[in-house]
Amino acid sequence: MLTLLRISGFALIDELELALGPGLTAVTGETGAGKSILVEALGLLRGARAGADLIRTGRDEARVEALLELPADSELRARLAADGRDVEEGLVVRRVIARGGRGRAHLGGGLATAADLTATVAGLIDIASQHDQQSLTDPESQLAILDAFAENARPRAEMAAAYAARAAAHDALEAFSADARALGEREDLLRFQLAELEAARPTPGEDEALTSERERLKGAERFFAATAGGEETLYAGDSAVAGRVAAVLRELQPLAALDRTLAPLCERLVDAHAGIEDAARELGRYARGIRSDPARLGEIEERLFLLQRLCRKHGGSAADLAARQAALAAELGEIGSYEEALAARQATASAANARADAAAGALSASRKQAAGQLERKVGAVLRELGFASARLPVAIEPRDLGPQGADRVRFLFAPNPGEEARPLAKIASGGELSRVMLAVKQALARTDRVLTYVFDEVDAGMGGGTAEVVGRKLKHLSADRQVLVITHLPQVAAFADAHVRVTKTTARGKTRVEITRLTEAERPAEIARMLAGATPSAQAAAHADEMLRQARQPVGRL
Repeated sequence: MLTLLRISGFALIDELELALGPGLTAVTGETGAGKSILVEALGLLRGARAGADLIRTGRDEARVEALLELPADSELRARLAADGRDVEEGLVVRRVIARGGRGRAHLGGGLATAADLTATVAGLIDIASQHDQQSLTDPESQLAILDAFAENARPRAEMAAAYAARAAAHDALEAFSADARALGEREDLLRFQLAELEAARPTPGEDEALTSERERLKGAERFFAATAGGEETLYAGDSAVAGRVAAVLRELQPLAALDRTLAPLCERLVDAHAGIEDAARELGRYARGIRSDPARLGEIEERLFLLQRLCRKHGGSAADLAARQAALAAELGEIGSYEEALAARQATASAANARADAAAGALSASRKQAAGQLERKVGAVLRELGFASARLPVAIEPRDLGPQGADRVRFLFAPNPGEEARPLAKIASGGELSRVMLAVKQALARTDRVLTYVFDEVDAGMGGGTAEVVGRKLKHLSADRQVLVITHLPQVAAFADAHVRVTKTTARGKTRVEITRLTEAERPAEIARMLAGATPSAQAAAHADEMLRQARQPVGRL
């Protein structure tokens, strides 16, 4: 349940810290006093849109914080703990709206997004307001209500998964079939390209080797002159370097026998002489291998032209051409097994259809079974709320298969005997919608996992007798969950376990909303004010005492 609410710089509130307990809490005050500010603040914690217009004038930011006590054995508590959220002393939720920049949200000690708050807090705090009464007439909301009553969470999840698999299988089959329409043209192209590459037989590195050979052939004279001249200079000529080094060695080696310091130099010269001779021999072999071969040069130019054309066509180098050849052959192989691939995709689509149809059928059966039970349960509560013969038939009609199944749900309403039931949206007034919503909430109480119900003036337009029944209903709901009700009706407020009063004051040109928790001694005066106005009579005060005394009697089974 919601145990603590702290608000700072929000709307007309400067600072507020409100402790809340179990049972039924009534929030009352004059019209326009700002009672719905509490609902707006809780809406922010549930992930509602936040705007800078909610920040109090003169403040840089607005802050709303709450402490939620989670059941020790709840799945949500375990999941939040597994996600690293701090829930040991309760779940702390915080929403900050900044005037000069983006707001911030915190959940269980860590940063969060508005979507995180919606996924977590919206399932813990349920707000029923005039807006929710309008959503009660929406077919998708009606479908969700029926599924919640039928406890269809698992069948709905199976339906959504089956429909997604069905859509994916059909998309794959359609794409494959679309490709098949151009399959003949694609096959011809692949065969042509593959034949072209197979005829060329490119090998990795071939283009680089041919380019190097072409340069040698094109510059044969220069290569021969340089290499043959190098051999002449180093070894074959009359004054070759090798001979001159040998002459130096002949002079130094006898002297090295007399002075050992010359020995290392002689060794280095011996190595140099051997290296020069080796280099000269290599240059000679290279020179003798060079020949001017215009025919070979022409062959190389033609081969390189072919390789370059294929590289431009397919991309990359000669090595990439070899890989492309393998890929084309593989794709041709797949086209050759097209019939088998088509049959496999058709089988997958058929199986996905069967799974989706089965999931939709199971969901429909569950909904049809629950529809009658919901109608009877809501009808019974409506009779207690002043509709002697009201009925709320639940119509289930077929529609195209979708992620929520193949059913369209419509709540019909027949407030009076002898009248044909018609869509709730077309005939129900605001007061009637309020009572229908309360009846639906009570019907869902068994399956609803919400910890805190917030009712924002849903009792509007009700008379005294009906209001008392509403108060008893809310008291009954609060037996196993926390209920907050914002009300103008003393008959409802009298049943509260705790009472909160909202007042609006103006001082020095500044308006301020204050929210205070009333003691038991202060409650009669507030009930009397709700009965008779700002200056209640003695009779009103006595009536208020009697109402509170009667409300303390056991509610009994509803």
